[in-house]
Amino acid sequence: MSTVSSARPAGALYWPVQARRNIGVRSLFLVVLAFLIAYGFLFPGLFSASGFAKFTQSWFPLALVAMAQAILMLTGGISLAIGPTVSLGAVIAATTMAGPLGVTGGAAAVALTGLGIGAATGFIVVRLRLPAIVVTLAGSFIIGGAALLILPRPGGAIPEWLSDLLAGDTPTAFVLLVAIVLLWKLYLATPLGLSLYAAGENPVGAYRSGVPVDAARVAAYAISGLLSTGAGLFVAAQTGSGDPVIGAAFTLNSIAAAVLGGIGFLGGQGTMRGALAGSLLLSLMISVMFFLGFTPVAQYVAQGLIIIGAVAIPQFRKVQ
Repeated sequence: MSTVSSARPAGALYWPVQARRNIGVRSLFLVVLAFLIAYGFLFPGLFSASGFAKFTQSWFPLALVAMAQAILMLTGGISLAIGPTVSLGAVIAATTMAGPLGVTGGAAAVALTGLGIGAATGFIVVRLRLPAIVVTLAGSFIIGGAALLILPRPGGAIPEWLSDLLAGDTPTAFVLLVAIVLLWKLYLATPLGLSLYAAGENPVGAYRSGVPVDAARVAAYAISGLLSTGAGLFVAAQTGSGDPVIGAAFTLNSIAAAVLGGIGFLGGQGTMRGALAGSLLLSLMISVMFFLGFTPVAQYVAQGLIIIGAVAIPQFRKVQ
């Protein structure tokens, strides 16, 4: 009798896992393509160098906060403090970069603030075993208050050359996004990155298997904070100044983009490319409706209906 192993090939195990994580994403890319074509028809300059640069600049902050929310949802968490964190990053950038700290010092202050806020939030969630939604809701008030203390009203300044670099006619935003995606791929190859899905999919089993679940969650919150304040810095560069409430819309938009991208609320389901595709779709929806002359109220209604449909369709497929 032959001793052929009955073990399944590694690829046979890999692809079913990837298919489960990509539930609802396959059709998303087709929808994104359709909206991209529609937007290109309404705005023919989209595919010029300048038009492409301007579009990626408008999309970039939403892409960052979608990634910030997605990494938490993959671990089974969520954040209601992303918007205020964006605002805090914007006001810190606007009050430091034109001063003695300069651009380098201001960028470091923005990054360290995001990492510190995220790590502290993750530590509280993990160590005190408190619901993430409660901790981040409370944190949203604290962080929003801190932004108002630093800059009670819109003001401050971003060096003109930095605004031109980030929000000019060069595709800096696209280059930065590609770099961040590559860094994300590298992170997934680290022990904490490998633990990310396990922490959300089966935290008890992962913990019993020796997976550093708590460390993975704290790291996820720290990275989420860094991405959020980074989005604030970019928004400040776009406007040339800081605004303590400019990030208000980003909290719900980050959740909407992640959900559109197939990220599950229970953790362990979805991919970062799905979240990015969801943020791109949301950005395209807003742009297309603007060019079609939709009123702000109609835009909100249409966005809500599309999001409900995008989430409901995969569920109907499961039932069938």
